[in-house]
Amino acid sequence: MIRSILLSAAFVAFSVAPRTIALEDGFLPENNLKIPVGSMEAKGITEKQFNQVMDRIEAIYKPEIAARGGRLVLKRLWSNPTVNASAQRSGKDYILNMYGGLARHESITQDGMALVACHEMGHHIGGAPKYGGMDWASNEGQADYFANLKCLRRVFSTPEATSFTRPTGDDPGPRAACEKSFSSETDRALCVRGAMAGMSVTTLFRVLRRETALPRFDTPDPKVVAAMYDSHPETQCRLDTYFMGSVCGRAVGDQVDERDPMKGTCTRAGGQTSGLRPLCWYKPPVGEPAAPAFVSRAHPKTPALVSALKNLDWLGL
Repeated sequence: MIRSILLSAAFVAFSVAPRTIALEDGFLPENNLKIPVGSMEAKGITEKQFNQVMDRIEAIYKPEIAARGGRLVLKRLWSNPTVNASAQRSGKDYILNMYGGLARHESITQDGMALVACHEMGHHIGGAPKYGGMDWASNEGQADYFANLKCLRRVFSTPEATSFTRPTGDDPGPRAACEKSFSSETDRALCVRGAMAGMSVTTLFRVLRRETALPRFDTPDPKVVAAMYDSHPETQCRLDTYFMGSVCGRAVGDQVDERDPMKGTCTRAGGQTSGLRPLCWYKPPVGEPAAPAFVSRAHPKTPALVSALKNLDWLGL
């Protein structure tokens, strides 16, 4: 999974400047895809639309990060052809690297781009569970869950997001599930919109991984991990996570916690039966009631990844 780990700055002897170590891999599969400005492959959103999404993220989260004693640094890297995005922590700077190459991909709408930005924000403030060996970064599954559970609801609730471009088509699955979870039409609409944004992004995962199976809302990944899986879940599992984040009935104001994964989320211990984090990546804590029986399968061991992550301050998509 790891293509390389690169030092992004050189250090002279006795230098006290912090170093930055980058893991060159996002939640997208390994790829060399680049979509530069003006490319025939640039079929996604425009620079104006890209900036409209970034404006919403900054307006919502800049004050919140400041209240935490930090500074949100949202890098609008429109000219960069990289099809990815990343989160980075440097001192008090909470950095989001948002690349234009991803925005130009044909599968990306403004709603999809908002989900990507929310995922990266989730690495910073998505709460537990965290990446093994790291104290600041929520793991990949939690960043996905937070994106739909908290962040997208806030973004989509703003008047400026009303005109965002969205995935086309309709799916009865999200509508039925959202009707069960929420009583108000507004909340139901936000729930469906978040779920469909998740579908658009997982379509990109499937294409880049050259997968033939289509991710679906009605075919959840049945696997159950034996231990918490911190890295990027498989395509169907990620769609399940976006979907569950959307249908969880917990209020946006119910804050997640840096140490307790049960706070602010949907759990069996809390009495919820829908919106639970998928067990294809999530291992509930001891205090959580037993899950229904599924075929259990642990993800492949990745000791090199876990070891490398202990010193990372950069995370890709």
